[in-house]
Amino acid sequence: MKKSTNILTQFKEFYNQKPDENIEAVLERFAIFGGKGFDIEYYLPIDELIEYEILEKYKYLHEDITELTDGRPLLHAILTGIALGDRRTHSAFKRARVSEKEGLEAIEELVELGLVKLEKTKQKSTSWIDSDRADDKLIFTSPFLRFWFAFISPIFKGIKDGDFKEFEKRYENHKAGFTDYIFTQLSYELLKLNSKDDKIIEIGSYWNKDLEIDIYAKTESGKTIVGTTKYTNSKMKKSELTKLQQMCEDADIKADIFVLVSKNGFSSELKSLKGENIKLYTLKHFKNLLK
Repeated sequence: MKKSTNILTQFKEFYNQKPDENIEAVLERFAIFGGKGFDIEYYLPIDELIEYEILEKYKYLHEDITELTDGRPLLHAILTGIALGDRRTHSAFKRARVSEKEGLEAIEELVELGLVKLEKTKQKSTSWIDSDRADDKLIFTSPFLRFWFAFISPIFKGIKDGDFKEFEKRYENHKAGFTDYIFTQLSYELLKLNSKDDKIIEIGSYWNKDLEIDIYAKTESGKTIVGTTKYTNSKMKKSELTKLQQMCEDADIKADIFVLVSKNGFSSELKSLKGENIKLYTLKHFKNLLK
């Protein structure tokens, strides 16, 4: 397993294995195999690729993962809790069925091992009361690790024995939304690339106990950028912008620029609103990350 680098470097390295004009195919494969550390048989359909490169090679990949975690069940349980949930620390602890003390100690170790990174909300704290603060979230340092702990590690016994039925069912139930997370992370990189005139100095997501905003950024000049990402086959409509504006109002965020990032484009009504304060990006813009 290759030592992790940042998400943009991993994306470029993955693309350079087999450059492809179909950026959707690149992104969906990257969400599974990114950071795996060696070439894949890129020409195969995704389902066949997973079987050939992961399920049939389980033994060797398991050995690599075990080297990273020392095979400790607690670390594996926490990692699976992160991969399958909303990435919030307490949600991961609940899924892993561990106490907060055990969970926090495990996370500290996982961060030191370079398997996850801690992400704090961009919400400004207004209280010293712990119960009023939003939980931290955790980010896998490579897409492949996230895929492994979401779909392979929890049901390893069947896969180890060559029975892939449980995996197929599990993957089928979750694959539709699996690329969303990577799409949002790469959207951060896209915005940084397109903000050279007023450099972005911080970017991430905003969340509190009641809502979550995919993109929240600050620029050198002090502007606030907020945004929504949507990785579906339907076009993004004006209602998404209205919803984002309402969330900003609810969270008392004074946004200067609204950004919408859509896999499959925008409605005519939404495109007519595009301007200095409303920016629209589609999947084709992600090609600029690879230059």
